[in-house]
Amino acid sequence: MPIVFTFWLALLPFLSPDAPAPEPAIVGKDYCRIYGSVYLERDPKYKNNASHTVFLGEEEAFADMVVYRENNKLFADATAVWYITPSKAFADHILYVTDNRNLADITVHFTTVRSFAACRE
Repeated sequence: MPIVFTFWLALLPFLSPDAPAPEPAIVGKDYCRIYGSVYLERDPKYKNNASHTVFLGEEEAFADMVVYRENNKLFADATAVWYITPSKAFADHILYVTDNRNLADITVHFTTVRSFAACRE
């Protein structure tokens, strides 16, 4: 009897005629939070371990992020400032690099000037 009562309580919000319909979740662009040590994964076997798929573009005009490569991990503390780590174990973010722009979540362009590093939403 307690199982039936618990099941009834769980379904009660869905059975009510005046209950609002569930709204679809809005997925935000959280790629602007990527900074610090970043590992660029290029092996397709480990694509599912990456948080985002990126395309490394040559043109700054079409990039979602203009990234500055920092040489010291301690100074990679701002938006779009990355320290490219050679080891996946020490990375804050793991990104999969693709050659197809259509499959990418983010387009990244690397700059040589730190003040030009920005995230474009």
